Amino acid sequence: MIHDETSTRVELNPDALRKTLPEGPGVYLFKDAGGQIIYVGKAKNLKKRVLSYFKTSGDVPQKTAMMMERARNLDYILTATEKEAFILEDNLVKKWMPRYNIILRDDKQYLSLRLDTRQAYPNLTLVRRIRKDGARYFGPFSSAQSIRNTLKLIERTFQLRKCRGAEPDRRKRPCINYQLHRCFGLCSHSVPETGYREVVKEVILFLEGRNRELLGDLKEKMNKASEEMRFEEAARIRDQIKSVEKVIEHQHVVSPRMEDRDVIGLARKESTFQLVVLFVRRGRLSDSREFRIHNRDGSSQEVMEAFLKQYYHQSPFIPTRILASERVEDMPAISTWLSDLAGRRVLIEHPRQGDKKHLVELAVTNAADLLSRAAAKEGEELLERIKVMLQLQRLPRKVEGLDISNIQGEKAVGALVSFVDGLPHKAGYRSYRIAGVEGIDDYGMMAEMVSRRIRKGDPPDLFLVDGGRGHLQTVKRVVDETGMSDRTEVVSIAKEHDESGGDRIYIPGRKNPVNLKENDPVLLFLMRVRDEAHRRAVLHHRKLRGKGLTVSDLDQIPGLGPSRKRLLLRHFGDIYAIACATAEDLESIRGIGHALAGDIVKFFSASADYGLTGPKEP
Repeated sequence: MIHDETSTRVELNPDALRKTLPEGPGVYLFKDAGGQIIYVGKAKNLKKRVLSYFKTSGDVPQKTAMMMERARNLDYILTATEKEAFILEDNLVKKWMPRYNIILRDDKQYLSLRLDTRQAYPNLTLVRRIRKDGARYFGPFSSAQSIRNTLKLIERTFQLRKCRGAEPDRRKRPCINYQLHRCFGLCSHSVPETGYREVVKEVILFLEGRNRELLGDLKEKMNKASEEMRFEEAARIRDQIKSVEKVIEHQHVVSPRMEDRDVIGLARKESTFQLVVLFVRRGRLSDSREFRIHNRDGSSQEVMEAFLKQYYHQSPFIPTRILASERVEDMPAISTWLSDLAGRRVLIEHPRQGDKKHLVELAVTNAADLLSRAAAKEGEELLERIKVMLQLQRLPRKVEGLDISNIQGEKAVGALVSFVDGLPHKAGYRSYRIAGVEGIDDYGMMAEMVSRRIRKGDPPDLFLVDGGRGHLQTVKRVVDETGMSDRTEVVSIAKEHDESGGDRIYIPGRKNPVNLKENDPVLLFLMRVRDEAHRRAVLHHRKLRGKGLTVSDLDQIPGLGPSRKRLLLRHFGDIYAIACATAEDLESIRGIGHALAGDIVKFFSASADYGLTGPKEP
């Protein structure tokens, strides 16, 4: 943890913080009861920033509210400037990897080209790590094939030495590259350093995307060689010009202004964020790079801010302008910090119109496409795994989850949810009012719902039943009787009521449940479908119950007197809203304690105590 001599600890309550926190720049660290750092942040004004976390729960993001529930202590470290706070924050996040910080993890080993211009006769080498060693680095390149093609083009076009090592090899006879006019033959010939430096300059212009400038230099050299009747050299330079022109043809001009830009687009799907960085060099789109971040509770703005701070802090090159698809709170401060790192002005923008906006939209489109393709690939792999693990005859592209909810046979309802290619298909959701079954007959209710569903046509590839062997056999019998057994298969999922408390999967023709680990993707998917069906069944049933509820029903709850009853009605508006409220919703009302909130939820709950889950499996 942070040593006492470098940080100061203060009591975690607004009054104490208001008295003790300074108003200067620095870094603050929230810690849990065990002293573990759970969040690191930086602030231009420590007091103002930290106190902003103590707003009412409805005014802060869910992630922040969850973090503050766990936080027990606060340490802070003062810095001389906001720039130092940025650097310290980045170092501490990398060191402690706090749970509530968004961490940029780039597991891909991107290749870069290294050229050490301090050497008399430098050469290009492929490297996977960029170091601050004084050499020039170009990249990183998003595609290994792309960088190798670039290197081959340079080797064919420019006479840069190809031998490895800091110094040229010494040989009696030069290598074949010399015979092909692709190298000066430094290994056996004396070459003036000034002449070699001209080649190094050309390579740098090419790698920096300054091809128009390079073409001008090459054409000037070609004309001079031709005038001096050095026709073989003029022909070689002509071939160089053709190679460079071919590269220019394939580069897409995206900006009329010949400046360097990074364009960052962000797309989100549930808890997955996809970022794409388009590299625009000298007005031309030269390359791109992609990052994927998984963060359940983060916002797009938080992810973009974390990316800007973490990516550019370690980047060997920072362009003069960065276009971002999300506006972040500290954008001006980050711009100032990056300007200091780059040694020149760096501007971060969130464009709203014009060519810049179109560039950002292009980056966002690429990010969304990557996200969709990744989801499709993961979905296909999941379907294949489900088919194998559950011994199905076909891919379960369409899965429908089934559940029943009732109170002692009264107001029975059925719920059906639909998943297509592993994703929810809300248009396929259905609710059923059970009418043909009397009394407590969960199996009969399930049979009625499945029969009605099959009569509608287009049955799913797989029915997932919330229940054990009995529920499985009931639905399988209905499927067989309706002649759909060659089209629709059935499995069931049951939560065990023993010490394990886990979920078990039952399939037809097998006595024992399928053994799946608790983190198996197949089990997690089946649980998701089951939970969605259960949620819909409970909500539908509560809605029906709510129509029959009256304010007088609140009198049946022990400890709920007239004044508290008025509080609830004033806050929620009606009895149905109270019946659907969670314990956390109830506890947020002054005068409703934890115990009473639990009693209210229990009274209105669709738990086993009120018979809403149907009969237990034997």
